[in-house]
Amino acid sequence: MAEFLAVALITILAVISPGADFAIVTKNSYLYGRQTGLLTAIGIALGVLVHVSYTLVGVAVVLKFAPNLLTYIKYLGAFYLIYIGYKTFTQLPVADTNRSNPLSKRQALQYGFFTNALNPKTTLFVVSTYTQIVSSLTPKAVLIGYGLFMSLAHFVWFAMVVLVFSQQQLRQQMLQRQVVINRVIGLILVMLGIFLLLAHV
Repeated sequence: MAEFLAVALITILAVISPGADFAIVTKNSYLYGRQTGLLTAIGIALGVLVHVSYTLVGVAVVLKFAPNLLTYIKYLGAFYLIYIGYKTFTQLPVADTNRSNPLSKRQALQYGFFTNALNPKTTLFVVSTYTQIVSSLTPKAVLIGYGLFMSLAHFVWFAMVVLVFSQQQLRQQMLQRQVVINRVIGLILVMLGIFLLLAHV
C-alpha cells in the first residue's frame, strides 16, 4: 500500500508539473476545439506507455543492447521541442476553427504521442519511479498496473485541461490573441529544447 501511495504521489506531481505536454494540449484545445484536445491527451497517455514498456522489459537489458538509447531519446526530445516550438511560434492565425480543422484526428494523436514519447521529463519520471520507488519484488502484474495508472493519470489531467481551454467563451478570448499566445507557447517550447540540448553537451 505504501508503495502504491508513493507511485501515485510521484505520478500526480509529474503529471501536473508544466511542460511540453501541457503546452501542446493547451494550444490544440483552444485553437481547434475539444475533440482535437482530447485526441492530443490520448496521444500523450499512449506516449507514457512507451517508457513504461521498455522499463518493464528492463532498463538494464535495453541499455545492454542499446547503451545510448536514453541519450538518443533525450536528444530527439530536445530537437522535437525546438521543432514544434518553431512551428507554433510561426503559425499563421486560425480564422474559423468551427468550419475547418487543419489538424486531422491522426495528427492530433501524433502530436500528443510524440510529445510524451520523446519527452525527457516523462522518461526520467517513469524510469526513476520503477528503478528507485518500486521494489524489485513487486509482482509483474502490479508493475503493469502502475504503468496503466501513470498513463490514465496523464489522460485524466490533460482531459481536464482540455475541458478548461476548449470552453467556448475562453476559446474566443484566446483566439483573438492567438498570435501572442502561440508565440509565448512556441518560445517556451524552443527554450525547453535548447535547455535540454545544453544540459547534455
